[in-house]
Amino acid sequence: MPDLPSELIAQRYCCGSLCNPRSPVHRYAMLFFICLMSFGSYFCYDNPAALQDAFLTDLNLSVAQFMNLYAFYSWPNVILSFIGGLFIDRVIGIRWGAILFSSIIFFGQCLFSLGSFLSSVYLMYFARFVFGVGGESLSVAQNAYATAWYPPNELNFVFGLSLSVARIGSTVNMNTMRPLYKAMGSAFHLTGGKRMAATLLVASVTCLFSIGCAISLAFFYRRYVKARLESLLSVETSGESSQEAAAPQEEVIQLKDILHFPPPIWLICIICVAYYVTVFPLISLGLVFFKRKYGLDPAHAAALNSLVFIVSAVASPIVGAAIDFFGYNLTWVTVGIAMAATCHACFAFTAALPSPFLLMLCLGLSYSILASSLWPLVGVVLPQHQRATAYGLVQSVQNLGLGLASFLAGYIVDTKGYMVLEMFFLMCNAFALLATVLLFLWDVKNGRRLNSAHTRTKATPVKPEEEAEVGGGGGGSGGGEDEEEEDAPPTSSDTAPLVS
Repeated sequence: MPDLPSELIAQRYCCGSLCNPRSPVHRYAMLFFICLMSFGSYFCYDNPAALQDAFLTDLNLSVAQFMNLYAFYSWPNVILSFIGGLFIDRVIGIRWGAILFSSIIFFGQCLFSLGSFLSSVYLMYFARFVFGVGGESLSVAQNAYATAWYPPNELNFVFGLSLSVARIGSTVNMNTMRPLYKAMGSAFHLTGGKRMAATLLVASVTCLFSIGCAISLAFFYRRYVKARLESLLSVETSGESSQEAAAPQEEVIQLKDILHFPPPIWLICIICVAYYVTVFPLISLGLVFFKRKYGLDPAHAAALNSLVFIVSAVASPIVGAAIDFFGYNLTWVTVGIAMAATCHACFAFTAALPSPFLLMLCLGLSYSILASSLWPLVGVVLPQHQRATAYGLVQSVQNLGLGLASFLAGYIVDTKGYMVLEMFFLMCNAFALLATVLLFLWDVKNGRRLNSAHTRTKATPVKPEEEAEVGGGGGGSGGGEDEEEEDAPPTSSDTAPLVS
């Protein structure tokens, strides 16, 4: 798509390329809002973990009740992530979807604070449920924004940077909530549930920041779509009247379309679940594991357990940029899974060497490689009007797998020990490798579009009418003249979809 000449940019936009909606400078400036849109969600998600002892003492919670604060977040999203993605694709669009779900996380966090104030565990459960509805669906909207705004050869860096910011949010939470909790007590002389409620309410400010990012993105994305359509209409040579050229040709996903998702989507689901269940359950149970196996004190065990997230926060954008430069996403996916399998094999069958710090560093790098190379493939395989639904589907399957794996991992440790747990992780890694091999075979049969440095850019195109629909809502909820002028037919430069 041709960019406007530089002299026209100077005339139309006060800040030149920075204000030109279709310039690379403007596009990468939008990464600030895309990445930070979910900062509040990741920051507030682990508020209970950062204040675990305070939750148990101030609110008189049992350990089981405390763990339910996470269960009420995760289990509903086995279904609700998928529904949220479908809702974005069919009804409300990316722009309003991001605003809605960022508002829901703010409302859920405020309810959580109110539940603490009233010392009502059931209100706190409901609040975490509401927060989960917004948090997971906001991640779906974030992924949909990324695949709508950035070409496939830039997506790996975008997803890597998003992952990095997410982990920074978790890290900031772990390091600020304790001092904030102490400050609430000393400054305002609060105790018990009131002290906890005030702390959680202050944390909700990060959710307001997410709402601000979502509103800003809605404005800038609408400008981008309008500018692109203006460029399309200016180079229209097919002979149709301008009225015909501007006529909307919306595509909205149907429920039956999900049954016809191509094999790569289902294989991506399998790889995602089979890999992630080897990382997060290990971190959940890592403190005791590192103390028992390596004789570490609690402080060193905790530091070791946090290395995966610290490494991923630093490495993810770098790895993503490297994948964008070299291509070959499936090869990177294979490397990430193989690295994780090697780490788990060492945890299972070696004693002091290699160092557990080195193994956790490698596991963190493996996590960065897989997340940066796997998630963008959804945007390569499917057209824009189906992507939010697909991301919701993958996250729903991931939540289901993590929920089941957490229960199974706890049972294995209680009855069989950590050696058998590591064998379970190795089995999951092998399953992920098998799914990757099948994805390789599909890719070879279908033109090597997922694993080539040159043909990855030939992804399923984002048609102009899809951009307009996804930005304003496929069901007309955005409505009005603004939405109608964002629609336009595909140009002759649009290629055929990747899959039939």
